[in-house]
Amino acid sequence: MAVVTETAATNGVSTAVKHKVIFVLGGPGSGKGTQSAKLVSEFGVVHLSAGDLLRAHMKSGSKEGTMVADMIANGQIVPSYVTVGLLQDAMRDSGKGVFLIDGFPRNEENRAAFEEQTKITPEFILFFDCPAETMEKRLLGRQEGRTDDNLETIRKRFKVFEEQSLPVVQHYEKTGRVARINADRDPEDVYREVRRLFEEL
Repeated sequence: MAVVTETAATNGVSTAVKHKVIFVLGGPGSGKGTQSAKLVSEFGVVHLSAGDLLRAHMKSGSKEGTMVADMIANGQIVPSYVTVGLLQDAMRDSGKGVFLIDGFPRNEENRAAFEEQTKITPEFILFFDCPAETMEKRLLGRQEGRTDDNLETIRKRFKVFEEQSLPVVQHYEKTGRVARINADRDPEDVYREVRRLFEEL
């Protein structure tokens, strides 16, 4: 089981915090956020959405945040060091040990950078396998006010996922770390399958 130990000080006493990571991957609209929320509610794990962290960073008004905003609006992948740094900060600040990292790594560079910088190998990868037509319908139907939920950008995001993120899934499949979930079903049916993995974990 792959863990990393981080020393944290509590009332002047050093304690060991073991970090276990599960990557949650799937195309945009495959249900990653919905299923992660259910796991948080039942198992008390920490859900870190790379996309949410980046969107918060965009609103910071910093030069780097503005760069991130421009890249996301164009369906591009943000530099690895930015996202890994945000994830590390969030993991440290949570004070907890088990993390669902949603929507990351987006490509092989992300994957290598995360493992090198954090010294963490994921426990396993939850891969939500869903047809593009279903994901497009879901994204166009949701009303979250997101600037990247328009048809042109959605299709760019699909293309980026297929070309750059699927190789990450394939990398982990070679080491037997991928749980491939059929996400083209009712969310409750999907969750029944997902929760079994966490009961075993």
